[in-house]
Amino acid sequence: MSLVERYLTLGLRLGKHVDGLVDAYYGPPGLAEAVDGEALRPAADLAADADVLLAELPQSGLDAGRAGWLAEQLRGVRVYAGVLAGEEISYLDEIEGCYGVRPARVPEEAFAETHARLDALLPAGGTLAERYEAWRTAHAVPADRIVETMTPILALLRERTEAIVPLPADEEFALELVSGEPWAAFNYYLGGHRSRIVVNTDLPFSGAEIVHLAAHEGYPGHHTEHAAKEELLLDRQGHLEESLQLVPTPQALLSEGIAELGSELLVDAQLEAEFTKIFAAAGVEYDPAAAAEIRAAREPLGFVGRNAALAIHEDGLAVEEAQAYIERWALAPPKRAAHTIAFVTDPTWRSYVVTYTEGLRLARAWVDGDLGRLRRLLTEPVRVSELRAAADGDAAVSSAP
Repeated sequence: MSLVERYLTLGLRLGKHVDGLVDAYYGPPGLAEAVDGEALRPAADLAADADVLLAELPQSGLDAGRAGWLAEQLRGVRVYAGVLAGEEISYLDEIEGCYGVRPARVPEEAFAETHARLDALLPAGGTLAERYEAWRTAHAVPADRIVETMTPILALLRERTEAIVPLPADEEFALELVSGEPWAAFNYYLGGHRSRIVVNTDLPFSGAEIVHLAAHEGYPGHHTEHAAKEELLLDRQGHLEESLQLVPTPQALLSEGIAELGSELLVDAQLEAEFTKIFAAAGVEYDPAAAAEIRAAREPLGFVGRNAALAIHEDGLAVEEAQAYIERWALAPPKRAAHTIAFVTDPTWRSYVVTYTEGLRLARAWVDGDLGRLRRLLTEPVRVSELRAAADGDAAVSSAP
């Protein structure tokens, strides 16, 4: 068995410990069948297996790019397996070990400044939280209209994406509504260039949020990245490591960074005009200029959930106090704040919260507005360490292929 096949086997074995840890697998069926038929391997054994693979990588015969990418993945697997095995490790060390970043807390002064910006943008009447929710409610897309509005938005985003990155001729997705989940939306990548995109109707979404979800989960986000890499790296070049998507690894942070950045780069006034027509036909008020201003102003509040997670897991803050913190600073109603708490305390997702903010920060710095670089993120095994070097101002990072 090759080193890459052993990596896949290790990831699948780890996935048996925690439901959802394997985000997707579309590699050799025999490997999955063999793991399915095994007894559960102790997490400590899996941590030791990761150490062995890391030690063997330099002599694996893989080129430097693939070996470097696998090394970062294996470090994430090693750390997470160690956590499952009961190794004592801080929450910050877990995050850094899994994702290759060590997030700092954002001071509340930054949130207060955001509140002041929103105070100037939102219609008057009530507390700032009430005013923001009133604005969202006025622009909300009814649950029974989500599919009818999101489907043509995805089609328009697909056209714009295809001008940047080659899409497989047979790529497709299904769009469904769900409830009772700790996330807002999810892309279940099925392999074969196919995705199942689901939206959680437990929470209301404004038109601007529906546009963002379409770009994040579909084009040029998760569906695009997985389908393009499956065809270009797995199908054509035989890079089997691309057939496994693991949650507690740098691969996930990169993927979320791409997905968060997509609409920022692709959506322009022409597309916004088309989106406005789509929402108007569904009876939804959509003001793209106001939505863009409010979204830009709110961006720092994306760090509130991360701060709350750090306070829970690093400081021992009670979840009730953490929820109150989110309600105050993120201007979130109790139901939305409770969803964030459920996410950052879930065994699968507790450290994942950093992938959105850190992924966007790193991807934005690396791409720097260059659609050619976005194409590289969507089609090449770029490593988080490369993105981190760009964000830190490393002049050695090149935009050349």
